[in-house]
Amino acid sequence: MLELVELSKKFKQLYAVKSLNMFVERGEIIGLLGPNGAGKSTAISMISSLAAPTAGDVRFHNKSILKNAGEFREIVGMVPQEIALYTDLTAEENLQFFGRMYRLKGSILKSKIEEILHLVGLTERRKDVVKTFSGGMKRRLNIGVALLHNPELIIMDEPTVGIDPQSRNYILETVKRLNQERDMTVIYTSHYMEEVEFLCDRIYIMDQGNLIASGTNEEIKRILSAEKTILIKGEQLNDQFISSLQEHPLVNRITTADKQVTLMVAKEVSMFAELTKLAEQAGIDLTSVHNKTPTLEDVFLHLTGRALRD
Repeated sequence: MLELVELSKKFKQLYAVKSLNMFVERGEIIGLLGPNGAGKSTAISMISSLAAPTAGDVRFHNKSILKNAGEFREIVGMVPQEIALYTDLTAEENLQFFGRMYRLKGSILKSKIEEILHLVGLTERRKDVVKTFSGGMKRRLNIGVALLHNPELIIMDEPTVGIDPQSRNYILETVKRLNQERDMTVIYTSHYMEEVEFLCDRIYIMDQGNLIASGTNEEIKRILSAEKTILIKGEQLNDQFISSLQEHPLVNRITTADKQVTLMVAKEVSMFAELTKLAEQAGIDLTSVHNKTPTLEDVFLHLTGRALRD
């Protein structure tokens, strides 16, 4: 359905996106994953025809959207990272306004508004002014606006930023349902690993404007087939203990957080006795040491040397 060919965007001397190649099949949910500043939103701006690339092309049904932007915009829905609603209007009035922008009217528009309000769980709040809504409700209405014209493809740029867990789960379940029940194709950007793991058929990982990995969940995790992750927890993981792990020849990578250390080591390595000895030398008590199944977070750390949210 959609193909990105050597897509690049340069601002002065900086490449925000460099030679990005992607494809999206009909009915897929594609995850575009990366930390803030990775180039995800710039890529989405080009995919949605809102920004012209410095080089490369975006092709939809084998037609360049650079030459057919108007035709493309009629069949794509966009959920931007920033809320795009009129806050002095009600939920229903926002849907009426944007529906007319999509050239919907009469009974067709009325029917779509009823359908969308039900879908995003706002039927009871239809007459309420949007500025009285919570962040999660605004996000849900924003998604509803993008669905009014029955798009073939919906692009969602970090739609759960800054909302409560309940609204976040509602949005994730809604996206899953749209895909399963309506065969809707979705491009979903996030810097939350768990969202992408839950939703997506295939994943593209970006960092500093470059595509650094792609594939299904399991295919990406197999990048770490020669390594394993060890999670260490303790009450006071002091500098001596951390330094001894950083300098240890069997440790490939290490990240630290409050009362927790994550190690990447070769799959065949057994570290338990060594960790016990190092903890004793540092004068600390470990509360737990265990191996864990590789996650996308582990892959990202492996590829970039830093955690996703760094």
